[in-house]
Amino acid sequence: MVGQKKKMENPMPHIDDGWWASVLAEEGRYAPPQPVRQAGKPEVRVDADASASSAPSKPPADWTQVKDLYLRDQIVSLDVTGYNRGGLLVEGSGLYGFVPFSHLVDLAGKSEISEREHDLESFVGRTLRLKVIECVPEDGRIVFSERAAQAEPGKRAELFGSLHPGERVKGTVTNITDFGVFVDLGGVEGLIHISELSWGRVIHPNQIVKMGQAIEVQVLDLAPERCRVALSLKRLHANPWESAITDFPEGSVVPATVTSVVSFGAFAKLDAGVEGLIHASEIPLADGQSVKDLVAEGQAIQVRVLHVDASHQRMGLSMRLNGEGSQ
Repeated sequence: MVGQKKKMENPMPHIDDGWWASVLAEEGRYAPPQPVRQAGKPEVRVDADASASSAPSKPPADWTQVKDLYLRDQIVSLDVTGYNRGGLLVEGSGLYGFVPFSHLVDLAGKSEISEREHDLESFVGRTLRLKVIECVPEDGRIVFSERAAQAEPGKRAELFGSLHPGERVKGTVTNITDFGVFVDLGGVEGLIHISELSWGRVIHPNQIVKMGQAIEVQVLDLAPERCRVALSLKRLHANPWESAITDFPEGSVVPATVTSVVSFGAFAKLDAGVEGLIHASEIPLADGQSVKDLVAEGQAIQVRVLHVDASHQRMGLSMRLNGEGSQ
């Protein structure tokens, strides 16, 4: 549901065609080319994020029909004829295209690649209600979405006409992937890229939000031609790094919580939300001890601030509170 406009808390990032291209490429990276399996037919290789129109046996697409469906935001029923690790091949009514895994309603939130092939195979022979979310004639690309078809026809145009960069809106988390979070805004899905989830380090988006969660986000950019909305969660809050040098002067001792333990040390989050690295050399380990023997994720500790690099959002911390033994 679209919310009321509010003053922006932080400067808007620069988003252009290159930004969108990188996000789309990142999305495709999780669905590499795989053989497409079709009942009773030999395997055909096709890019996971490409449409079935790239298969050599298909006639040219009726792009007038495809563009009409897209522009009018209409729902069409198509049969599932095959699949690969990236999603489903669909066709019917003179149309054929691709449905990415992340745009299937029943599979939202599932990320186990080992189970994906079995899940997708179960769709073959079924008929899905879909909307065109992307059509690129020069690339022979037609992408459909089952999730988009949950909204009534014409809703997309209405929402794109009412959304504006900088606006705060409310939505519901519909899918969580390795590269970000999809949020339903009431008929259009927006994407919170992993880099826009938190001012701190994010190992996986499921650390920040949960499936079905109602959240407030900020609109960063609109790309109606791609049916895409870029969103941010972190920009609803002040950037803690802007005052980190003042709030955490070098040498100060402050409380922190261990967020992850790695071979070379541990990361810890301070009360303000900034996160720093405690290098193994700054952890008082006894002979034969490893980092994991002394610290654990979620552990509350005291740390000494060694240095702050606010421009790169980095902070060095030490568990040697009196400075002895530091390297």
